[in-house]
Amino acid sequence: MHNSDTDLIYSQAHKQVKNFTFDAQVVEVFPDMISRSVPGYNTIIDTIGRLSQQFVQENSNIYDLGCSLGAATLAMRKGITAKGCKIIGVDNSSDMVKRCIMHVDAFKGNTPVTIVEGNIQDINIENASMVVLNFTLQFIEKSERQALLSKIAQGLNPGGLLVLSEKITSDDQTIDKVLVDLHHNFKRDNGYSELEVAQKRSALEKVMLTDSLEVHKQRLSQAGFNHSALWFQCFNFTSLIAIK
Repeated sequence: MHNSDTDLIYSQAHKQVKNFTFDAQVVEVFPDMISRSVPGYNTIIDTIGRLSQQFVQENSNIYDLGCSLGAATLAMRKGITAKGCKIIGVDNSSDMVKRCIMHVDAFKGNTPVTIVEGNIQDINIENASMVVLNFTLQFIEKSERQALLSKIAQGLNPGGLLVLSEKITSDDQTIDKVLVDLHHNFKRDNGYSELEVAQKRSALEKVMLTDSLEVHKQRLSQAGFNHSALWFQCFNFTSLIAIK
């Protein structure tokens, strides 16, 4: 017996596995999907909240780009102690945005939140003290990633923080295979079948295009971040901080 919010999207054989999209079907099971698919996700969300307490400046804007259901937004709202701030969450999935607004409205907080439907490449970043890209950049066209990071860097105030969480690929194929195998075993241990693992991978392969850690660091440097570091890694899932 499964709950209706259990991720069963790929539990039956699909005649043709379509490209993964953040549609209504995914929205319904997204928390379950994330917790069973992304190692360390809760640690990353909790830490985003802690970082907001440390880095958010008074009378500034905070951006959650690719906010999905608002987990990072709510963690920051809970963590922020600075006055006069505003959180702007952005997602291009209308289904995600509708549900995210419901989640945000269910939790009261001192910092106002606006959730916007749109492409993050089109959003103006201004007077920002903290920006979050939590497993978002990997769904943006590779040719557009540098420009987006540069725009974020320009919109951040001095001392402002970017949190960039990404699934990575290792240039060393031997290491990459070890990390991929560890991740697939993590999913199996969380109840996903071989069929589900295989079909999900097929659905993502043309949509989620990953980079190496070195490429991410080069982009951050080129964008104008003076300091960056890997603060979290579990298998091939990572999170970096970059400070202007």
